Amino acid sequence: MSRPRRARRRSRRLLKFLLFCALCAVFFWWSNHSLQTERFTFASPRLPEGFDGCVIVQLSDLHGAQFGEGNQELIDQVRSHRPDYIFLTGDLQDRYRQTPRSYSVDLGRSLAEIAPTYFVTGNHEWAFKDVRDLKRDLKAAGVTVLTNEYVTLSRNGDSILLAGIDDPNGFADQKTPEELAEEIRAMVPGAFWLLLAHRNNYFEKEYSYLGADLTISGHGHGGLVRLPFTDGLVSVERSLFPSYTAGFYEVNGERLFVSRGLGNSGRTFRMFNRPEVVVLTLKRQ
Repeated sequence: MSRPRRARRRSRRLLKFLLFCALCAVFFWWSNHSLQTERFTFASPRLPEGFDGCVIVQLSDLHGAQFGEGNQELIDQVRSHRPDYIFLTGDLQDRYRQTPRSYSVDLGRSLAEIAPTYFVTGNHEWAFKDVRDLKRDLKAAGVTVLTNEYVTLSRNGDSILLAGIDDPNGFADQKTPEELAEEIRAMVPGAFWLLLAHRNNYFEKEYSYLGADLTISGHGHGGLVRLPFTDGLVSVERSLFPSYTAGFYEVNGERLFVSRGLGNSGRTFRMFNRPEVVVLTLKRQ
């Protein structure tokens, strides 16, 4: 074979390899930066009639991610779903990126202009010294911060309860989740209630015993890499094949919903696991 022919073959192979690398790079970027809306329905015979069809948008684990300038792409997508309520289930900030407080406050303000917005802390919020200031500024921006407490939500003449608990890294001297659940049972017996709790991996041994009709969590990042027939490949604690990373689960007779989240922490990345905007509709069975 002549030298020119060998050179042309090598050039074609190199071109194919470079094209493959370029396609992989595009797919990797797309997997980590393109928003995906996922719709879910939670049905319960206990749901008051006035909340039948209630739409909730859940955002979790942003870790300082930007979707458009000033997160405008994310804000526009949330608005397009016309939610009744917006739930932020922790880790707006990221300890490794030292996310400025203004990031969370600006996003919270924009979301609160769309619908009533509720926030609970994740583990990364507690990696910053100014968590009290963050909560104060979010409240000033119109976000309801739930610190081991509950509020009443009203819709079409009916009401349910929404409770939220701090991440386990929170202050040790505050009300415990168990005490909060006891308070709800004592003050509003038989009420339908939702619980916002950042840590998905605390549900089986702790949160499932609190008695909420549905616990809504994040933290699992969808298992980072999602492959067929797995519930995620790697947990955020770096264990293999974690559970409770995406969607609905039932444990100890209680229901859990977990968002795959939107961002990455530190040097982690997503694969087959795009950033997720959850649209959760409540239905009376």
